[in-house]
Amino acid sequence: MKILATYNIKGGVGKTAAAVNLAYLAAREGARTLVVDLDPQGASTFYFRIKAKRKGGKQLIQGKRNIHTFIRGTDYEGLDLLRARFSFRNMDLQLSDFKKPARRLARVIKPLAKDYDLIFLDCPPSISLVSESVFVAADTLLVPTIPTTLSVRTLQQLGRHLHGGGHKKLRVRPFFSMVDRRKSLHRQICEQPGDKTYTFLETHIPYASAVEQMGIRRAPLATYARSTPAARAFEALWSEIKEG
Repeated sequence: MKILATYNIKGGVGKTAAAVNLAYLAAREGARTLVVDLDPQGASTFYFRIKAKRKGGKQLIQGKRNIHTFIRGTDYEGLDLLRARFSFRNMDLQLSDFKKPARRLARVIKPLAKDYDLIFLDCPPSISLVSESVFVAADTLLVPTIPTTLSVRTLQQLGRHLHGGGHKKLRVRPFFSMVDRRKSLHRQICEQPGDKTYTFLETHIPYASAVEQMGIRRAPLATYARSTPAARAFEALWSEIKEG
């Protein structure tokens, strides 16, 4: 079982779109796939046409219920969801009750190893005990980054935090998202990111109305706009992630 987390300190950079679309593509290829929606806002849950719950986050973290009871099937074969709960907003406090809080999420997820080939963690934007738990649990951190000066600076901050916090073995794979080629700054940064900490994936996810339509369609791009540049970009991104 491989665990990939879509994460960024910043919000609004395309984490959920990446998690939903990449997970769908993985499942379409036959991988037993699970999306874990850790964000109390529940965007991934919404996209999969599943209703988020208000309570139950504490039971999940404390292991008072079998984790399988939290999982729901989606409309897509081989793709399941551990839906968001609004009570996840208190996850930092719930984790702090444990002796080794940063390792708790990994322990909660561990029983799923026999059921899934891939788990995608859709993470809330923050540097917190929740994110520390993600850094421990994940094999790879996928970091969507808008090609702006402040977004690249945030990636640099993340890199310093990970290297200083004992997470040197965590693989970090940033990629540019919400790219508008009409903007000279976007073109310039995509060509020369300026950040030497990590090597960006070659695929760029464009800023596109087809991606925004996910909120209306409540479905992955490839199910309703497969021929669009954005859908093709996600397919290319998934191929690059797999091959790397």
